[in-house]
Amino acid sequence: MINHPTPTFPNSQMESLRSALPLLLLFLLPAAVHGWGVDGHYTTCKIAQGRLSPAASNAVKDLLPKYAEGDLASQCSWADHVKFRYHWSSALHYIDTPDNLCTYQYTRDCKDEDGVAGRCVAGAINNYTTQLLDYGKQTTQYNLTEALLFLSHFMGDIHQPLHVGFTSDRGGNSINVHWFTRKSELHHVWDDSIIETAEERFYDSNVENLVNAIQTNITKEWADQVPAWEKCARNQNTCPNIYASEGIKAACSWAYKGVGNDSVLGEDYFLSRLPIVNWRLAQGGVRLAATLNKIFG
Repeated sequence: MINHPTPTFPNSQMESLRSALPLLLLFLLPAAVHGWGVDGHYTTCKIAQGRLSPAASNAVKDLLPKYAEGDLASQCSWADHVKFRYHWSSALHYIDTPDNLCTYQYTRDCKDEDGVAGRCVAGAINNYTTQLLDYGKQTTQYNLTEALLFLSHFMGDIHQPLHVGFTSDRGGNSINVHWFTRKSELHHVWDDSIIETAEERFYDSNVENLVNAIQTNITKEWADQVPAWEKCARNQNTCPNIYASEGIKAACSWAYKGVGNDSVLGEDYFLSRLPIVNWRLAQGGVRLAATLNKIFG
């Protein structure tokens, strides 16, 4: 089931990352989720890897840690786990916008809590896209494996509507709701609950079935929209300001709409918001592929 209508960061050595990542992921405590949950990020990256050009596919496999066995999707939640080690990276997962304006402006909104410009998910996408352009050069100051993993994760994050949310409620994190009968927060509902409920009901609790359904919609229901999703003005390699502007509009029109503290979000909310979640997962995957194809083209 899908077929819904459309409604300068720290550096380290690459080889040390390749060897340290398995231990790092093993011993770190689970990270608080900011953005799509594990299945959302997996879906975005799985869609993207299936759309890579041969050159981009080879580059991605070359940069991935060996234990990933060439599977980008298996590493797409890495950036959430390393927030405990790379504390500086926490601000790069989201954008806070002024309450109730439902608009995004890079110069106004892309900054961290200390007001440092460019430290938001849109700035991070620009930064890591630029770093990856060093691929193939004899020398680089950047850890390109980390750059790939950060970019892939942040491209998913910026497509979760509440990643570009209101400042006062921290993108819905401080709005307490009930997801059917279970206590939750609005942000968590969009990170995980809508996707998990859909998987249980429609996809035999199997994320691969969800991925396949969205991929089918990309080639059929949304095929006429895909060229516009992939396009950036002035031949830019990526255009996160567009993605962020879409995100806050979706947050206002769908995530926040009709929701307050202690709201009970049930069947109507689930069925009306699921198409938006699937649509944004599809856009994130298509755009990640388009970005990597341009970088490694």
